[in-house]
Amino acid sequence: MIFIMIYCFSFILLSKSSLKTLPVLNRGVKKLSSIPLLCRELPHFLRKSMIAITSFQVSSIMPFMEPISSKQENVQQIEEISLLDLPELALECILERLSPAGLCNLSGACVALREKCTSDHLWERHMKQKWGRVIGDAAYREWQWHIASRKRPTLLNGTKQKEVFGYVLNLWPLTWKRSENLGIGSGRRSCLPLDSIMGWYLAIETGKFWFPAQVYNRENGNVGFMLSCYDAELSYDSSADTFKARYSPRGRRTIEDNIEWDRLRGPPVDTPAHVLHVSNCLDDLKPGDHIEIQWRRNAEFPYGWWYGVVGHLDSCTGNKSHCQCYNSDTVVLEFKQYTPGSRWRQTTINRKDHKEIGNAADGFYGGIRKLYREEEISVWKRLWPTRVVE
Repeated sequence: MIFIMIYCFSFILLSKSSLKTLPVLNRGVKKLSSIPLLCRELPHFLRKSMIAITSFQVSSIMPFMEPISSKQENVQQIEEISLLDLPELALECILERLSPAGLCNLSGACVALREKCTSDHLWERHMKQKWGRVIGDAAYREWQWHIASRKRPTLLNGTKQKEVFGYVLNLWPLTWKRSENLGIGSGRRSCLPLDSIMGWYLAIETGKFWFPAQVYNRENGNVGFMLSCYDAELSYDSSADTFKARYSPRGRRTIEDNIEWDRLRGPPVDTPAHVLHVSNCLDDLKPGDHIEIQWRRNAEFPYGWWYGVVGHLDSCTGNKSHCQCYNSDTVVLEFKQYTPGSRWRQTTINRKDHKEIGNAADGFYGGIRKLYREEEISVWKRLWPTRVVE
């Protein structure tokens, strides 16, 4: 509406000055001979009118346009700033403070951030913080074997390679833009190797990867396994923050659910469950020491680690000032969770010539490891049964 008014106002002003130069129009255009003059002057008149209107509009609107343009420039400057514009050290500090879920989500932003968010040095800390207590060398070897099986030549061609990589990406059940942002199927080479620490973390987190560890008091605290620790394959359930265990296929096959964190540990020694542990602490054993000893029902069963303490010989009074048990080749091992007189209460070994000993009735005792760290001893004390086992 305002533009119409401006146009009319400009037309009136200019028409007065223009009409002075058009005497033919002032006389009302009484003669046809005046038409050629009108045709010559009309275009000049319209040009002057449009110039005046345009000048008026620009001068009138410009004061309102300037702040808008300024705001747009500021917005553009703000939009151009990103995380990648930060100094390298500042960006690293930010990434180090992100959770695993945060790193996964941010890695979908762009290629540069994906390369940073999936780097091993960021995931090593998360791996140690969450899984350090239950992951050992055996679990790492199992993961390497698992990855090697997926890197066979038959899987490294075309679609198969993408399927293998997609396996790792689909492990994380969050708002992760998988195939689109990470280049699956786009022809771009992926920056997340199968053997990356991030891939290992996600495989455990989602329960896709079963890893070897050890479970205290297996089978929900079955009295027959009180104060023992057995090898098992574990799978994590993130929804309940618990684990599922599969025990050795030799002997009785058993699966246990809902295992809490405090009943798990990584294997303290690199000895398979069916191999006799080499005891290198026998000369150091003395009454009062805390130990773990291998025991199994028979040769078909795997060893479990059982908690005990070094006791005194029958010939010793138990007085520390006069105790000579340390100098004897015979070492008494006591399992005080059992009642006195129980066949499981006590056994003896020879510190100079120790090997697997036992029989079909009492089972077989294997290698021994002495517990030096209070942290290990305190775990066994915490698991001590509320009543003595028969």
